[in-house]
Parts: sequence; structure tokens; C-alpha cells
Amino acid sequence: MGPNELFKRRHYGTPQSVMLLLTNYLVFAICLSLFASCKPISVFFWIGMGVLAVYNFLNIRKDREEYTRTRIIAYIVSVLLMVALFFIFMAKAPNC
Repeated sequence: MGPNELFKRRHYGTPQSVMLLLTNYLVFAICLSLFASCKPISVFFWIGMGVLAVYNFLNIRKDREEYTRTRIIAYIVSVLLMVALFFIFMAKAPNC
């Protein structure tokens, strides 16, 4: 076991599936706080969610081999949590 094998880099970066989940929650939180803070939801919120859906589709299609069964389940659970957060947030939103 030489020094090259001892100090070999073992971290290959953050997986694309984790980056996709982080991007989803970041864009969702920004769109929700900026464009859906009142009961009549702004059209820009739905445009942002549409762009996010297209980004998700293209990203999953590009990295199809990386998405195993567990990562797909984690992705579906995260989307369901975003939907739940939307309804919780909108239940507390004031009428502006």
C-alpha cells in the first residue's frame, strides 16, 4: 500500500439526484415566498413551477442511468412533500 493508494481521492462530488432535490426545494421556496404569499396565486408562481418541471424532466432524462429505485422513491417523496408544503403555506396565506 503505497502513498498514492493511501491518499487517493474517494469523493467524486455530489450526485446529480441530490443536486436536483436541492434545486427543487430552493426554487420552490423562492417562488412560494415571492409569488404565492396571497390567496390569489400569481401567474409567475405557476410559470416558475412549469420551468422547474421542464428542468426536472431534462435532468432526469440526461442522467437516467444514475436514478436507481431508491433515488426515484426519494424523488417522488420530495415532490409529495413540496405539494404538502404548498397546501400548508396556502392555508396560512392572507387575502391581500
